[in-house]
Amino acid sequence: MTGSTVRPPAYQTLADELRDDITSGRLRPGERLPPEPELCVRSGVSRSTVREALRLLASQHLIVTTRGVTGGSFVAHPDAEQLSEALSTGFTLLGNSTAVGFADLLELRRALEVPAAGLAAMRCTEGNLGEIRAALFDPALDDFDVMLQAHAAFHSAVAKATGNPLFELVTRPLYRVSYGEQVVENLPDGYWERIDEDHRQLLVHLQDHDADGAVTAARQHLDYIVAANER
Repeated sequence: MTGSTVRPPAYQTLADELRDDITSGRLRPGERLPPEPELCVRSGVSRSTVREALRLLASQHLIVTTRGVTGGSFVAHPDAEQLSEALSTGFTLLGNSTAVGFADLLELRRALEVPAAGLAAMRCTEGNLGEIRAALFDPALDDFDVMLQAHAAFHSAVAKATGNPLFELVTRPLYRVSYGEQVVENLPDGYWERIDEDHRQLLVHLQDHDADGAVTAARQHLDYIVAANER
């Protein structure tokens, strides 16, 4: 007796087909999906099944549905913030499991932040530098939450300064992941003073458009964070 294969529900199958049309480019951002009656006939499913498939795609930010005479379901335009939030959710879920730990996060940060620093040094504008300066903190005055938020804002601003929106998209979720007490307990004395010093040193290299210096500063910064969290 052979095992039976469990078939996905009809709405899932339809949603998968429409998702393939969207991600392959057959349906472009802003383009209207076929109306519900046409999808019913084409897929051989009920209207309620079509609506469930469309609700699923909308929840994944792939389509936008509007009402009225000119309404319908349209392919969503890419939104970096929404995509980043989706990545953040995935990182957080993995972080709450045993599959991914804080060391894995730091390894990924190294792979992204070091080359990003070099690109930022070559491409940053005065506007970028202003955003980076605004993300500096004062370890003598600011509390932990403020410093943590400033740390995230600083590295997000450096990623933005690369001029490559993919760096910003991928790195932004890394600073939203929480690993609980692991990031606040057992840190060495002077930890936040060193983080502040590293940020200011990196800023100097960015202002000077010194790519080699920026890469070295970013690498040393992460070397310190890794060593501090291995204690």
